[in-house]
Amino acid sequence: MTKQQERARARRRYEKQQAGLSRQAADRARLSHLGTILGTVLVVVLVLAALGGAFSRVDPGVRTNAAGCTTPPPVPGTGAQLSLPDAALAAGTTWTATLTTNCGDIVVDLDGAAAPQAVASFIQLARADYWLNSPCHRLLRSGGATVLQCGDPTGTGQGTPGYGFAVENAPKDGVYQRGQVAMARTNDPTTGNGGQFFFVDARTTLPDPAGYSVFGQVVSGLDIVDRIVAEGIAGGASTTDGVPAAPISILRVAVTEKKA
Repeated sequence: MTKQQERARARRRYEKQQAGLSRQAADRARLSHLGTILGTVLVVVLVLAALGGAFSRVDPGVRTNAAGCTTPPPVPGTGAQLSLPDAALAAGTTWTATLTTNCGDIVVDLDGAAAPQAVASFIQLARADYWLNSPCHRLLRSGGATVLQCGDPTGTGQGTPGYGFAVENAPKDGVYQRGQVAMARTNDPTTGNGGQFFFVDARTTLPDPAGYSVFGQVVSGLDIVDRIVAEGIAGGASTTDGVPAAPISILRVAVTEKKA
């Protein structure tokens, strides 16, 4: 074999080796790219799985208490400065109010014929979102009374909508029946009504001679009040008047007039 043939043969071996190396590099590049794609797909799958799990689980910040209620929102802490509406807004009419709470909906029929001023006030406050996220701050279980008091956005029992009005449609015998809704008030029966009201959970006697304005009747959701009452009052079994042990808040209120 001549030197020229040896050089040609050596060149072919070299070129063959280089071609093999190029194929190996290309194969490595393809594998690396495939690995990147698979890694990206795996990350996406894991993220989607995590998100799916998050959406399928109950938000850890939303828990239920023994009364079946979710965690209530923060207390707004402010009242309002509104003007007393004309009683004519509700006179002779019946309205339905749906109180959405963190424990479920409570539906109440409002009697504008029996208590026009209280119902007109309720309608105005509902439309103004006065009770947005407001707590029911008081449960009374004492002296023949079982009532749940709500309607104060401050949560203190001192909040008002900026006006007051007199008692109307109070029972003469001081007895309030299960499911009735009545205005809570200050000691002044002529101006003491405002935005606070109470649900009567069991037949209740309130001996105040001036009485309390009965303006509605629960038609659905009284079982929610039952559950709150059953959980008792914060402070223990011996406590008869105070904050409910199972927190309940009004999230919003919707009112519609019932057509004859």
